[in-house]
Amino acid sequence: MPSERPRELARGKHLSLLDLAGWEFASRVGCTSVVAISARTDDDHLVLVRQHRPAIGGPCLELPAGLVGDSEQLAGEAPLEAARRELLEETGYQAETWFEHACGFTSAGLTDERITLFGARDLHKVTEGGGVDGENIETVLAPIQGFQSWVDRQRDEVAGIDLKVYLALVPWET
Repeated sequence: MPSERPRELARGKHLSLLDLAGWEFASRVGCTSVVAISARTDDDHLVLVRQHRPAIGGPCLELPAGLVGDSEQLAGEAPLEAARRELLEETGYQAETWFEHACGFTSAGLTDERITLFGARDLHKVTEGGGVDGENIETVLAPIQGFQSWVDRQRDEVAGIDLKVYLALVPWET
């Protein structure tokens, strides 16, 4: 394992491009990690979001998700706190029951980004959601029964579907 520190090649507002022993990778700037939420309604729908993603040139269907500790006000934020905040901001839902499902890397050959996937149950809609700070996020309820057929129909409406959406359907031990 190399003990040298990565060399920064470029830095933007949200990402840093690093080189470590000839291997280039991206690292997030200004946050500690990422959370994603698999939220299921009492009537067996998965709460998803649709939002424009410049990197893929259009809207993406994905789990509600966001950055942990991404501002001075949120310094020291725990992943579960971030998950609660992001679910509310993006979808308008709050959950009574939370559990951590998994934690790992999104694309270890490209980035050091670590994501924690939470499950959320016993949901209550308390606001419209839609995001903050100019985000334009649409909440989408996907039926768990017949999910694959539903996703197949969505492909014409979006530029991409985040693979974490499929992870949300894995049976969990709670």
